[in-house]
Amino acid sequence: MRGRSHRAGRAARKRRQKQESVVQSVSLCHQLQYVRLMKFLHQRGFTSTLLQPALFTDTGRGLQALKTIKPGQLLISLPQSCLLTTSTVLDSYLGQYIKSWKPRLSPLLALCAFLVCERHRGEASDWFPYIDVLPAAYTCPSYFTDDVMAVLPTSVQRRALEQRESVREIHSLNQDFFRSLQPILNQPVEDVFTYEALRWAWCSVNTRSVFMSHPSNDFLSGQDVYALAPFLDLLNHRPDVQVKASFNDVTRCYEIRSVSGTLRYQQAFINYGSHDNQRLMLEYGFVAPSNPHSVVYISTDLLIDVLRGDRSLDQKIKFLRENDFLHNLTVSSEGPSWRLMTALRLLSLPQTLYHHWRAVLLGQSVCEEREEWSIRTAKTICQRLLQDTHTALDKISLLLRQGDQSVVEQLDVVKLLRQEERCILGSCLEALGGTLKQPEDPLPRQPDVDTVS
Repeated sequence: MRGRSHRAGRAARKRRQKQESVVQSVSLCHQLQYVRLMKFLHQRGFTSTLLQPALFTDTGRGLQALKTIKPGQLLISLPQSCLLTTSTVLDSYLGQYIKSWKPRLSPLLALCAFLVCERHRGEASDWFPYIDVLPAAYTCPSYFTDDVMAVLPTSVQRRALEQRESVREIHSLNQDFFRSLQPILNQPVEDVFTYEALRWAWCSVNTRSVFMSHPSNDFLSGQDVYALAPFLDLLNHRPDVQVKASFNDVTRCYEIRSVSGTLRYQQAFINYGSHDNQRLMLEYGFVAPSNPHSVVYISTDLLIDVLRGDRSLDQKIKFLRENDFLHNLTVSSEGPSWRLMTALRLLSLPQTLYHHWRAVLLGQSVCEEREEWSIRTAKTICQRLLQDTHTALDKISLLLRQGDQSVVEQLDVVKLLRQEERCILGSCLEALGGTLKQPEDPLPRQPDVDTVS
């Protein structure tokens, strides 16, 4: 029988909260996978005394600083011989097949094909120590099930579906090339170059490569800017960290220099760019906590649905589209973006004021009544989105109780995105200065006056 419980005092609760908030880490450098990886890299000229692979309670796998890294100090310098690029592929056993293939392959497909072949070769692969530490699966949209896709925000769902379809298309359109590789495979090509294998390789390149421009050649088609960087790719992203990263043509190394520095035993981070969390999820399969760049996107379909009673709506939407004003309509914690409010001000105008539409897009103010209508419309949009977010979070909770581990990991990412969306929308509504109305409440009728301001 459980003993009598008592409520912890305030001091005890604060101690517990502090302990829970402290990030803890466990070194991975003694695990066989990482011992082999470091040996592989040392043989290629890499030496690292500043960083070690570790498992962190907040981010999972990352790199830990063994010494305090000062601002401006070199964080990592990875020799060119350690980088996996299209030059690596063209110089390998795969090179003759790629060089003779017409039409020419893209650099991305060449790298994907190499990764699939090398993983198939197992420990016989020269790159096995690197491939062995790559994730077995990813939480990018190309991995998402239909159930996970269904609980994504509408504004990102279309792009997520496009990503998944794009990978399927790459697999189906290149079957002839894959079949040409049968002589170097010890299993039937259809068992090696499966959709799942190509999806894994595609995500490995897209989520883990660094930008490195390569000269064009006669064998590949398209821009060649990918380089897979073993060990370096264990660095995680944090929005508030600043680094300088590039390939040094003098040292022939890919170098990352810290701008802000890192304390001893803390996780060293890099910055992938000023991306909001929708883009981070689409491109890298994760969501960054406390991301200052995060916003909620307003889709054209939502605008049309909210304003469906306006008889001149089609002409206004057409005008906004022709003036490239239907994309990047957003709200943040501070309130609606300038672009969204400008679009709403135009939508507040009647057909009779068509000759003023362009001036409003350029920043001309509208009368107080139309401005108030635009603000209340922005509130209605936020309330609609907030209701959708609550519904999605309820569905996610249900799916989390039913799903297997791979689906749970996908749902966890989407859940974080939705939770952030809920916070942004709530803060935006507060910033708009009104009490929360039910989304079903009718939108205020557009002002009848035929004046702009």
